[in-house]
Amino acid sequence: MQRDGPVIETRALTKVYPSGVKAVDGLDLEVHAGEIFGLLGPNGAGKTTTAGMLTTRVVPTSGQAFVGGIDVVARPAAAKRLIGVVSQTNTLDRSLTVWENLYFHGRFFGMDAKRARAEADRLLDEFRLADRAGAEVLTLSGGMAQRLMAARAVMHRPSILFLDEPTAGLDPQSRIALWEILTELHTEGQTILLTTHYMEEAERYCDRVAIIDQGRIVALDSPAGLKRSIGAAGTVAVSAAGDLEALAGLLSAELSGVHGAVVVDDRVYLGVDQPTAALPAVVHVAQRHGFVVTDLSISETTLETVFIKLTGKELRE
Repeated sequence: MQRDGPVIETRALTKVYPSGVKAVDGLDLEVHAGEIFGLLGPNGAGKTTTAGMLTTRVVPTSGQAFVGGIDVVARPAAAKRLIGVVSQTNTLDRSLTVWENLYFHGRFFGMDAKRARAEADRLLDEFRLADRAGAEVLTLSGGMAQRLMAARAVMHRPSILFLDEPTAGLDPQSRIALWEILTELHTEGQTILLTTHYMEEAERYCDRVAIIDQGRIVALDSPAGLKRSIGAAGTVAVSAAGDLEALAGLLSAELSGVHGAVVVDDRVYLGVDQPTAALPAVVHVAQRHGFVVTDLSISETTLETVFIKLTGKELRE
């Protein structure tokens, strides 16, 4: 896919709330045309605040943000014409029908009546909502409402589509249906910036991912590149009684093919070259030093593995 340079750019972007909390700390970021770009991290990492600043809903404390080359602080109205936003909360107009939510959105963005009607009809077909055109918004399921918000967000043909936790709270079937539509939009060249704490979504759908912790980017690459960066084929998680920090140190020092050991909550995570082969060795070392292993599990390297290695915490918080 062609990359025509950044359509989103931030320079030392920072947001400090009146409480003193620094939600975003000197963020430098570029997103290219046609990408699905993911901001991945736990709740409170700064993902939503970053999206809020890029979509003019949150005013930065310092730094700059550009969408389509337009400064979002200096020219917010011009920036809004280039973006579509699907937020975490339902922002549909409950006094309008499903079809009317699209039609009047188009009219607000300058479409004439004929074109707005045609686009509303087309998008309801594309987003699998044609049979609900005359329905009241309050009658929609969560998945349907999310699809309608996405349809409304692209009604005016934005250059960039912002999705803030788009599948949070949806059932698996609704998540799949929404991602089928988003994948179709991406195939047509739509640039999408996605915030999520679902690492499996980011791993499957994103061209590149920035992992954010405490308002800072701690890693940025393709999902495959991020997984390669930790140099381990998989992860062994060890539960045991006793001093887990001491156990982590022993396992890291005495086992071959280990790429770091961290303690998260009540488990030791080991990055290893050969996860299955490492299991008996882990038990042997632990028992030799007086630890009783209560549980062992193995998994392939994932984005969550990368996050644990970089931050010492789990993505889901």
